[in-house]
Amino acid sequence: MKNILVVLLIALVTFKGFAQEDTSNIDQRVITTGVPFTLIAGDARSAGMGDIGVASAPDAFSQQWNPAKFAFAKDKQGIGVTYTPYLSKLVNDIFLGNITYYNRINERSAVAASFRYFSNGEIELRETADQEPLVVKPNELLFDLSYSLKLSERFSMAVAGRYIRSDLKLQTAIEDANAANTFAVDIAGYYQSEEIPYDSFDGRWRAGFNFSNIGPKLKYDETGQENSLPTNMALGGGFDFILDPYNKVSALVEVNKLLVPTPSDSNGDGTINSQDDYYNETFVSGVFSSFGDAPDGFSEELKEFTWALGAEYTYQDSFAFRVGYFNESDEKGSRKFATLGAGFKYTSINIDLSYLFSTSQVISPLEGTLRFGLTFNFGEQYDEY
Repeated sequence: MKNILVVLLIALVTFKGFAQEDTSNIDQRVITTGVPFTLIAGDARSAGMGDIGVASAPDAFSQQWNPAKFAFAKDKQGIGVTYTPYLSKLVNDIFLGNITYYNRINERSAVAASFRYFSNGEIELRETADQEPLVVKPNELLFDLSYSLKLSERFSMAVAGRYIRSDLKLQTAIEDANAANTFAVDIAGYYQSEEIPYDSFDGRWRAGFNFSNIGPKLKYDETGQENSLPTNMALGGGFDFILDPYNKVSALVEVNKLLVPTPSDSNGDGTINSQDDYYNETFVSGVFSSFGDAPDGFSEELKEFTWALGAEYTYQDSFAFRVGYFNESDEKGSRKFATLGAGFKYTSINIDLSYLFSTSQVISPLEGTLRFGLTFNFGEQYDEY
């Protein structure tokens, strides 16, 4: 990145988790957190369906969306690799990379691990135009492990443990700044019905939930404020229209809510900053208070939910076409976008692609980005249908 405008844009878009003291607009109470990269769709299949994944059919990338799905995976083992360019219309060195591995141990349980890396590219720091630049490479990463178990023939639950590291310090800024480290857990559940015969087709119901990134706040230096993790509640459902042995259409819906306190001017000084009470809530109390702390009451709480609709058509499990739509309130971030996606399978290899179109004045950093994913499935297959 060669100029100050790009650096400023990255600071505003990528590092939005850093709440800026004395600059918050009370009328636009957007919830901000640290490490927002954990919420970026890390795989092309879910991204092609409007960032939906909590109740979709299991795949190698279920670790991010709902690790309980691994207990219903058809293949014994799988490895998934994805690459997502970020702000690709401006720079070429910001990206999200993800690799996931799962192993279905037996009929009832599975284990999985994933590694996600978010590169913020190279930033050149200099005080004058002719000064030799100091090049820094801020980045964030996470590593997690999960275990899923069937509690009945049709329902499973999972728990995941996650290590998160955020290294965004600039060497010329705060001398005692360090990379921030923390841990988090996920608790998830997944339901998949039997195949049900209807008049002209068969069907299958799916449902899922995931409470993710539950953990302590991040802190980058001794004098700085603490940043909440993007603790999130995801609830979703879906239905498979099994038209014949070759054609299937899946319809999906999902809602999400950040379980993080809503910014509010509790001391009445006209600004929302670190002197207000919500900054000092623990992550545990913040999870519970997030359901009823919006200053404008229930109507504002509803605006903190995002919703998404998605559909996937598959032919002979060898080709898939996907569409989706994601919506967020104008007062809570105004992310609105439509997505398209496709998938191809050859023997044990899956290739997935997705593309995003912004539909609001707030242009997504992923606008016009082609996301790519590759999956390798191997081992025996389980008959879950």
